Amino acid sequence: MLAQGLIAQISGATIWRWLSRDALCPWRHRTWIFPRDPRFVHKAGPILDLYHGLWEGHPLDSDDFVLSADEKTSIQARRRIHASSPPAPRRPARIEQEYQRRGAWAYLAAWDVHRAKIFGRCEARTGIAPFDRLVEDVMGQEPYRSARRVFWIFDNGSSHRGQKADQRLRSRWPSLIPVHTPVHASWLNQVEIYFSIVQRKVLTPGDFSNLTDLEMALLAFQLRYEKSAAPFRWTFTRADLASLMQRLKANGLPAAA
Repeated sequence: MLAQGLIAQISGATIWRWLSRDALCPWRHRTWIFPRDPRFVHKAGPILDLYHGLWEGHPLDSDDFVLSADEKTSIQARRRIHASSPPAPRRPARIEQEYQRRGAWAYLAAWDVHRAKIFGRCEARTGIAPFDRLVEDVMGQEPYRSARRVFWIFDNGSSHRGQKADQRLRSRWPSLIPVHTPVHASWLNQVEIYFSIVQRKVLTPGDFSNLTDLEMALLAFQLRYEKSAAPFRWTFTRADLASLMQRLKANGLPAAA
């Protein structure tokens, strides 16, 4: 446009706004993953029902609870080589790019879907024992200890995968009902939303002297977050799931049952 003499000058921001209004934006992209689990609908449906207060077609009772749990692995305590500079008028904070690794935590957390309560702990590694300690933290206190049913939604990680894991959990906590997400469907697990908040609010950009400081930051944020937390507004329903599967089928993509 400058070469053709249409304008005398133009900023890059203006050009970007014009390009962003185009109907086609080939430089933009979104990643996605279509359902691969052959029983995707069968597994996803009950989770969507629980988020909307239902189980097997009936409303949940007041002594039923729904928890969404998972593990956020390899959270590094990164100590910046140079001290960070705080923000100033018209200047963002400055964070040194280089850092020293001071160890890493696995952060295990469970989110009470309808009560907006978060339970979390830091472990040196993931596994059956660390996961069971998280479950013990929750199931050992009220109202879960005396609940009629406590639904636990989690993925297919090695510490809680399969019938053997279900039997292990239910033998110790008879009121616990495991509900597994389909394979490659972390978006169905509400605790992942909380993990994304932790990533933005606590871990990015991150400057922690040691693992103790990192653990204190994670656990302190839990307490602070609960003071203003509300249940996530989950709008995706079984009807939306059925519509999605129909669209996948119509576009020739393999649709799970």
